[in-house]
Amino acid sequence: MAEAEVTVRELRDATDVAEGHVRELTGLGHGLPLPPGEVVDRPGWIRAAAEGLEVLTEGALPRAYSGPVGAVMSGSAGVQAGMVLAFLGARVLGQYDPFNDGRLLLVAPNIIGAQRALDVPAGDFRMWVCLHECTHRLQFTAVPWLKDYFSGQVRKFLSGMDDSAASALNRFPDVIKEARRRSLDPDASSGPVTLMELLQSSEQREVFDRLIALSTLLEGHADFVMDAVGPSVVPTVEVIRSRFTERRRGGGLLDRVLRTLLGVDAKVKQYAAGAKFTKHVVDQAGMAGFNAVWTSAETLPLRSEITDPDAWLRRVRP
Repeated sequence: MAEAEVTVRELRDATDVAEGHVRELTGLGHGLPLPPGEVVDRPGWIRAAAEGLEVLTEGALPRAYSGPVGAVMSGSAGVQAGMVLAFLGARVLGQYDPFNDGRLLLVAPNIIGAQRALDVPAGDFRMWVCLHECTHRLQFTAVPWLKDYFSGQVRKFLSGMDDSAASALNRFPDVIKEARRRSLDPDASSGPVTLMELLQSSEQREVFDRLIALSTLLEGHADFVMDAVGPSVVPTVEVIRSRFTERRRGGGLLDRVLRTLLGVDAKVKQYAAGAKFTKHVVDQAGMAGFNAVWTSAETLPLRSEITDPDAWLRRVRP
């Protein structure tokens, strides 16, 4: 009980300190109010995530499906919405949810468990996690148009679902086989085989590409910041990053197949791709040059530009 109380207190205090470091590094958010973070247990996180998902998808889901696959397909919209939301908001260790009263949640049991599994200093790890989540909070509070843009894209994506998705069930065994092949072959071509992509219509792919590009940017930017703040704030940052990255790749065969099907492996790649994009642009144009990305929806990187940051620089800074 004493350890839990200490963890809750230190996590809550760490959010204020962490966001101060994030604001100093990024140059964003000076003068904005600084609400405290919330420390929750697993049930508390589940309730909050469900509430945020409900707000995000309200009025955006398609009509109920009919026929023998109706029960399955009626749930597919919720699956897709959950996957899209997971790209930005849902975290195992923490979550900033701009759609649920702007709540920054830290899941104490998971943070303690991960810190012990990684065998890294508790204080350093807590600050490191807070740096990531506070970066997400700052992205949405310092960029006023971002919340509405993101929710609009999600609603457009969900509204595009139609009955043609039912035919995807016939291909499901082949998707399972392909997922297994990719999970065993680290050199397999990129491009995730996920349930969400299986259920997409052609009209949804353009919106999906924009969501992938945005979420990759947000995740990569947060990963870049949490490491760039540096050892003066998190002395063991290099050890934590190395062990945490290895942990992201873990799992047995069944776990790896499920991770591929559900897009978790694709999400892990997002962190690396987005951080690489951010670092390249900051190296070439400085933090002020990178911050041009937040000017408008038109200055966000395209999906193709995530892996070609020079193309983004040429387009945005001719």
